[in-house]
Amino acid sequence: MTNEYVSSLFSLEGQVALVSGASSGIGAEFAFALARAGADVVLGARRTDKTEALATKIMAETGRKAVAVPLDVKDRATVVAAFDTAEETVGTPTIVCNNAGIGNPAWALEETEEQWDAMMDTNLKGMWFVGTEAARRMIAAGKKGSIINTASVLGLGASPKALSYATSKAAVVQMTRVMALEWQRNGIRVNSLCPGYFVTEINDYYLDSKQGAEMLRKTPGKRAGNLEELVPALVMFASPASGFTTGTALPVDGGHSIQLI
Repeated sequence: MTNEYVSSLFSLEGQVALVSGASSGIGAEFAFALARAGADVVLGARRTDKTEALATKIMAETGRKAVAVPLDVKDRATVVAAFDTAEETVGTPTIVCNNAGIGNPAWALEETEEQWDAMMDTNLKGMWFVGTEAARRMIAAGKKGSIINTASVLGLGASPKALSYATSKAAVVQMTRVMALEWQRNGIRVNSLCPGYFVTEINDYYLDSKQGAEMLRKTPGKRAGNLEELVPALVMFASPASGFTTGTALPVDGGHSIQLI
């Protein structure tokens, strides 16, 4: 039997969600979850063949509208165009999962300037582009909403071979706080999720290796997380249930960030 009280707290009926980095991994999981919770979804990514297939699957399985749009978060013009298409087809996004990101393990003295710039352009500047465009659209439409930035436990703690990645994610946590302070007056909440190790295209080669398996055994949870274990925190931030929650950085990591710190 459905618990109507819980359902009403976390329902996303009548809302439009935009997910960046939606072609695979965490972004694809988030897009499906938001649709299952009742939102129409806009799937943004560079690999439109994957998002178009995902959109078709979401519509078939959830009955919600799903639209795939080209989106390269490093290119502000494509960010603006993605929001234009969203507004023209399903409405102003009131939930924005700012999720696109890359990783590139490297020792600090071996990382190149090109690698550093690519990390910052995607993981930080890209989130700035999407987050500010999202807020601009909500304010213009007179709508309240929720922006969820995907950070990382490495934005809260440190690890070798993660100088640019950890720096970019720590900056995302701080950017989240400033955005939250500035936009609370507009009814726009901004929070960050800080996942621990979840198997995605970014890290599967490492986590499947002997070294990766040994690293996981040393964490409190002794395993990588399952993507569906990120969903409850996402839906909480997206829904009316967190109407007075903003500026937070929530680890979902089986206790890994406690160990890091």
